[in-house]
Amino acid sequence: MTRSSLNRTLRRAYFWLTLVLVISLVSKFADRIPFVAGTPVETAASDLYEYLKDMALVFVTVVAAYLANVFQKRSKFVESLEEEWRGIVRTKSTLYTYCEKPYVSTDDYLAAFCRISETIDNMRIVYANAGETSSLIGLYPYAPLHDMRRALQSIDPRKRPDIPPEDRRLARDAIMQSFYALRETMLEELDLDEPAHPLLISAGRRLKQPGAARSARVRQERQRKRQDALPTVKPEVDAFLAQLYEAEQASPAPNGDGKSQRV
Repeated sequence: MTRSSLNRTLRRAYFWLTLVLVISLVSKFADRIPFVAGTPVETAASDLYEYLKDMALVFVTVVAAYLANVFQKRSKFVESLEEEWRGIVRTKSTLYTYCEKPYVSTDDYLAAFCRISETIDNMRIVYANAGETSSLIGLYPYAPLHDMRRALQSIDPRKRPDIPPEDRRLARDAIMQSFYALRETMLEELDLDEPAHPLLISAGRRLKQPGAARSARVRQERQRKRQDALPTVKPEVDAFLAQLYEAEQASPAPNGDGKSQRV
């Protein structure tokens, strides 16, 4: 279920729910509405209110089950779309690798072609064709995938044994351009949000300084004293580990932020 289908379904559900609530409210206070109180309409409204009150549990259960089914379909659709996108990314990598290889064989081409063919066909479990009817095939929903296929077919070693490097680069650039166009539109369906704490600068590094809270240092020292008070089983192992620890503390951390944080 796409996002637009989900929104349409929710709008319909909210409409009918609001309508039922309004009818219940009007029926409840029918005896206070001018020109209605004391008339057969009031009696009918009172009976309708009693009926809705008796059926409230059933109504709520049906609505809850319906909405649960709707959101379950949406969840399965998103899972299928995410899996399809992962397949597209793997396909892009396969085609890019093929275009960058200086020497390719027929087996390399067939493996790459089968990958893009599977990706194209797997789209069928996510989306229907645009404009598809009972008598018309419709249009493939994401044409850049076929552009990637055609670009790959243009450097088929079975048809062109001696493909110049510039043709390979052109096919590679066409594949990447198609992939970027696909990424810009296809991922809109996933309702992606910006990260709460993005790191937007190049050459970013961690901002925390070496060290730990005083309470952690106190616990560390307490544990060390308690262990030192006990008899050691293999003093050579303890000495070896202590030597490694001291050497590590004296050397710069791999990330270049000062001493190691291993305590």
